[in-house]
Amino acid sequence: MSATAPYPGPSPIRRPLAAAALLAALVSLVFGLLLAGAGPASAHAALTGSDPSDGAVVDTAPKQVTLSFSEAIAVGDDSIRVLDPSGKRADTEAEPRDLSEGGTVRYGVSLHSGLPDGTYTVAWQAISADSHPISGAFTFSVGAPSETTVALPSQEAGGGPVGVVYDIARYTAYGGFVLLVGGSAFVLVCWRGGATALPMQRLVVRGWLALTAATLVMLLLRNPYTGSGKFADAFDLAGLQSVLDTKPGAALVSRLLLLGAAALFIAVLFGTYAGREDEREKKDLTFGLAVGGGVVATGIAATWAMSEHASTGIQASIAMPVDVLHLLAVAAWLGGLASLLVALNRTPDIGSAAVRRFSAVAFGSVVVLAATGIYQSWRQVGSWSALTGTRYGQLLILKVALIAVLLAVAWFSRRWTGRLTDPAVASEEAPGEDAASESESESESEDASADVDPERAAQLARQRAALTATKKKRIRDADPERSGLRRSVLAEAAVAVVLLAVTTMLTSTEPGRTEEEAANGTPSASAPAAGGPVNLKMPFDTGGQNGKGTVRIDIEPGRTGSNDLHVWIDGSDGKPMDVPELKLALTLESKDIGPLPVVPDRLAEGHWSASAVQIPMAGDWKIDVTVRTSDIDQVTIDKNAKIG
Repeated sequence: MSATAPYPGPSPIRRPLAAAALLAALVSLVFGLLLAGAGPASAHAALTGSDPSDGAVVDTAPKQVTLSFSEAIAVGDDSIRVLDPSGKRADTEAEPRDLSEGGTVRYGVSLHSGLPDGTYTVAWQAISADSHPISGAFTFSVGAPSETTVALPSQEAGGGPVGVVYDIARYTAYGGFVLLVGGSAFVLVCWRGGATALPMQRLVVRGWLALTAATLVMLLLRNPYTGSGKFADAFDLAGLQSVLDTKPGAALVSRLLLLGAAALFIAVLFGTYAGREDEREKKDLTFGLAVGGGVVATGIAATWAMSEHASTGIQASIAMPVDVLHLLAVAAWLGGLASLLVALNRTPDIGSAAVRRFSAVAFGSVVVLAATGIYQSWRQVGSWSALTGTRYGQLLILKVALIAVLLAVAWFSRRWTGRLTDPAVASEEAPGEDAASESESESESEDASADVDPERAAQLARQRAALTATKKKRIRDADPERSGLRRSVLAEAAVAVVLLAVTTMLTSTEPGRTEEEAANGTPSASAPAAGGPVNLKMPFDTGGQNGKGTVRIDIEPGRTGSNDLHVWIDGSDGKPMDVPELKLALTLESKDIGPLPVVPDRLAEGHWSASAVQIPMAGDWKIDVTVRTSDIDQVTIDKNAKIG
């Protein structure tokens, strides 16, 4: 093809701009939908019980209120507040006491003596071990329920405008990490000539800037994000100091320090390394940069692993290095993909050898992702029901589907890579009149440059270099194999943007294993508790008039030995319902123990209780409840509960 032949199809300048515009629109759409629909980030820890329990009615005011959690949490002043019916503090306003023992995570606050009857509100807020804020509220009553003036906060911890900005910073941080690490690895491993290419330099530097800015924003907003939810508290020095004393704060500061080392790495990569011409020296420098850059990249990835899901739960000592490998593989694959897209669209010099080397790197990254992803999925989900029935599991299914689509598109890219050739630019130019006129024009320019000042000569040299680069790019863009590869890589990048967004959402979503265990009222496997409060709800129908209702049972502390048992009966209208007779029996069928009869005493309308109920052994106990609503209408219902 002649160098002056018309270029078929869109302009080579318009094409990368269109590709960039498409990617930008896709990023905005995806992140907008995710941030609009996601709400506040869920957390890893969950409230598993309380004493008094939610909705309980006690005869006399308790001396303290305790809350149990599925995993370790961080608390501070006002983390647990107890408010009387008028909204005044009923607790002693001290920092919650750590009452944890064995594998049970429990905190409590003392109450003032002589509290009057009525409904009390317990509002709590804490930070889970994987850095996410959690909050909630419930009520209990002394003597009998009453009206209360307490208005519970409508905004959950980590929500509101501060939560939105914090989430945007989190997404930006992951994107910056991918571009910084993946772009640098692409230059060192796949295309060393890219160190002198301005588009590649901009890609890596922008990744560093995005990650640095996002980390600073997260550090400043950490205090209001986990506390007041007000932007003004971002500059509260006392709050910032308290953040620095936490694990997430230490991780963010460590990331900033490592980004300083990354800046030095970038300066050497695109400065000394790019200008080195001696192959032996360049090879030695490549090795040094690869080792140093690998250490820095691993350290940055570890700042996520040490403060989020991998740092808590089962097998944390294994999960954290696995998480680091997973993040590095994601960066090598998706960051390299972004680099390849930029190189194919914005530089004329990338050859088929570099593309094939990236293909090998991408394959290795996929293998690492598969191995680490399977382990992470087992650790965070644990069961088929958690995979299909929790938000984390559903996001994980979506992530796997996106990876499958990405691999399918990558297969087409691999086919185009196999066909890719590197035609010599000189051989494509026929030595006709155009070439001759160009040579003559260049000679005239050189002669003219001798008579002008050095600045004008430098300008002419830059113009000739730009003209040569444009011709080379036009020739390569006209190659159908290269055009096909560009299209498939653009499709890969589009899917990768969505995949990265879903992956970021997974890091802030409560793992399926924890969500399912909290819903069942049992602590997580990382904190094996010796029992916990049991809450049951059983509908009944005696068959007679007004014979339908619901039985609610609380057994506390839900361990072997002495327990307090409370029973509430609600009618079909949801109001408390009295019945002539109520009996319970506990049976441990696996050990042939029972039935152990329990006859509760009536405390108030629709409320019965029994104290010092002895449960001799831990196990899966069957609880039979007999309800009689008239002289002839009676029914016995049962449900199993794990006690001890």
